[in-house]
Amino acid sequence: MIAATANILILVVPVDGVVVILLRLITGVCMAGIYPIGMKMVATWSRGDTGFLVGLLVGALTMGSAMPHLFAVAVPLDWRYVIMIASVTAYIAAIAILFVHLGGTPGRSPRFDPKMVGKIWSNKPLRHACYGYFGHMWELYAMWGWIGLFLYGAFSDRVMDNPGVWSALSTFAIVGIGAFGSLAGGYYADRIGRTTVTIAAMIVSGACALVAGGLSDAPIILLIVVCIVWGISVIADSAQFSSCVIELADPHQVGTALTLQNAIGFLIALVSIHLVPVIADQTGWWGAFAMLAVGPVLGTIAMVRLRMMPEAIQLAGGKK
Repeated sequence: MIAATANILILVVPVDGVVVILLRLITGVCMAGIYPIGMKMVATWSRGDTGFLVGLLVGALTMGSAMPHLFAVAVPLDWRYVIMIASVTAYIAAIAILFVHLGGTPGRSPRFDPKMVGKIWSNKPLRHACYGYFGHMWELYAMWGWIGLFLYGAFSDRVMDNPGVWSALSTFAIVGIGAFGSLAGGYYADRIGRTTVTIAAMIVSGACALVAGGLSDAPIILLIVVCIVWGISVIADSAQFSSCVIELADPHQVGTALTLQNAIGFLIALVSIHLVPVIADQTGWWGAFAMLAVGPVLGTIAMVRLRMMPEAIQLAGGKK
């Protein structure tokens, strides 16, 4: 409710003032507080299918992230309408959460102890799961945040009618299809292993990051196909890093461990998001997107190392 209210209040204040930054800060804090708690709630329903259930939650997040691009096409191309509709959907979500119940017999959460952070970080396998997530986050939000502008430029260069509409629709499709990638990633991770799925997804998404920026002048069908594959693979592994934390952390530390993983991951995303336009100005889109491939490379190394640890037997019922 607070996030939605802070978001919609942007419509009644000067858009170039300090108040907008404050409202955005409030929205961000509230959104960050929802995500790890949601994963812990989902975990209470797990019966050997943690990956799929967390994948379902991340898939919902992915589709929600894509929806504003569709709103921009469904209503007149005015950012105020997009803000308004997005805020209303958040109010609806606040009502929907009233009907959510926890599964199983979740234990009572312990009082927060700052020392718990150190204990969590001393868990080497869990730490490597976090390293994998950090590499993933270096790529994910920068890709989501800038793919629309990249496509707008590609469509404009082709002198297409309404490049804004086409780029918004394409961005919705590219980001939104990731919801199905998240579900598929969770389904297969529960069956063939967490590290197997995360490594495969990062190899594919890293390869897409290396080539996508150089395809602005390529046949449009090739450009869209590569971006669609990128949209699927860039999020297919996301839930599995969190699932690793759920399975590797002590039960009473799960909430704190997930929050720690997410907090650092989103700070890393903040850096890459702001680096993309800087690199793009110097080298073009190819260099900017290729820079994002560094994350999947480092993330893959971390997950390979986790796979080799004896504690990896705790993942996905022993499937690693």
